[in-house]
Amino acid sequence: MPTHWYNFLADLPGPMPEIRDSGSPTAAEISARIRPRVLVEQNGSDEQWITIPEPVMERLRQCGRPTPLHRAHQLEKYLGTGARIYLKREDVLPTGSFKLNTAIAQAYYAAEEGRTTLVTETGAGQWGMSVALAAKMFGLRAEIFMVRCSLEQKPYRRHYMELLGAEVRPSPSTHTAIGRKILGENPGHPGSLGTAISDAIEHALGNPCAAYLAGSGMPHVYLHQTLLGLEVAQQLKTTHGEDLGVDGRGDHLIACSGGGSNLCGLIGPHLRAKADGADLRFLAAESTAAPRLTQGVYEYGRTDLGGYTPEVLGYTMGESFIPPPNHVGGLRNHHSSALVSLLRHEGVLDAVAFDQRTALEAGRLLLRTEGLLLAPEAGHAVAAALDVVAKADAENAEPVIVVLASGSGFLDLQGYNEVLLDA
Repeated sequence: MPTHWYNFLADLPGPMPEIRDSGSPTAAEISARIRPRVLVEQNGSDEQWITIPEPVMERLRQCGRPTPLHRAHQLEKYLGTGARIYLKREDVLPTGSFKLNTAIAQAYYAAEEGRTTLVTETGAGQWGMSVALAAKMFGLRAEIFMVRCSLEQKPYRRHYMELLGAEVRPSPSTHTAIGRKILGENPGHPGSLGTAISDAIEHALGNPCAAYLAGSGMPHVYLHQTLLGLEVAQQLKTTHGEDLGVDGRGDHLIACSGGGSNLCGLIGPHLRAKADGADLRFLAAESTAAPRLTQGVYEYGRTDLGGYTPEVLGYTMGESFIPPPNHVGGLRNHHSSALVSLLRHEGVLDAVAFDQRTALEAGRLLLRTEGLLLAPEAGHAVAAALDVVAKADAENAEPVIVVLASGSGFLDLQGYNEVLLDA
């Protein structure tokens, strides 16, 4: 397991675009109040390698890091391909997703600072589950705003959080002014990450002992998730003992993209190699429910609806966009992060979009071949990999493909059933 996180900000293809922050209080002032100080510092750090605190290392090991890198032999056989397909198995972690990698780190820093309560939002519930467990590890309370349609679709994620003692509320929420405003304008609003972020930040501002934790979109989150790319590189070089052609990186690195944390964690440690000329493709797989990177406009906007976050330059569907209430809660946001958008805008990152049926069909195929059931979000990455394989086969190429299996699908069986079996 890596002992340091890799800070890849210096490896970006250009400087991060300036943010627009003219509120009162400003988004920076809000962030300083509600985020643990170390996390704010990590957002702007110029250190290339940042030591992982030993208490964080200990709990990550207890949870199963490093996670396995699985060669999908049966899927390759079914496809009749010469491509080599690897799955980075984040689904084996206790909460069933990669989100625990940063939840543990953020909870540790909050506890060290004397905060008593963790407040956050969650889309599909994977992040909320991770925060609930991390809070319990460090003796903290957790209050979580979950997107309403996802809470209704995935009640067992709520049950898990509540078993750990977390308080879970639907978003838009009647407990906040912004939630009541949204519901007043649209009583049937299904919720989105934009509404949940707004609810969580407003609620955190009202409690001086609370720390607001972000599951994605922030440099410190991407930093903590570089465990993914660092482990993959080491595993390809040593565990599998194959001549992979590109120094153990693979030819295609593929992940689903919502806020971009699993994507950036996978590709971040390899940005410098690509900039130096490595024949390496990064691919983001998003949902047609919120196709920002493939159909959005590159302009300034906020990720929340309450005006608590700054305006950042990114691919957006517009703040008035309400994504349909499908089963891919982790990918339903109107605005992409500035960092992911920069990679896309500069041509470093490619992107494709799939509807939920295609993603779930890819997930079913993986279950029937490899016996692995992934979350609908991760199914988008599998669908993207299948497209890459088809194109490679047509060109008689045999690439090495790494797919981030970002989450387990056992709490998404209702969605699989509704989309694939009840239709």
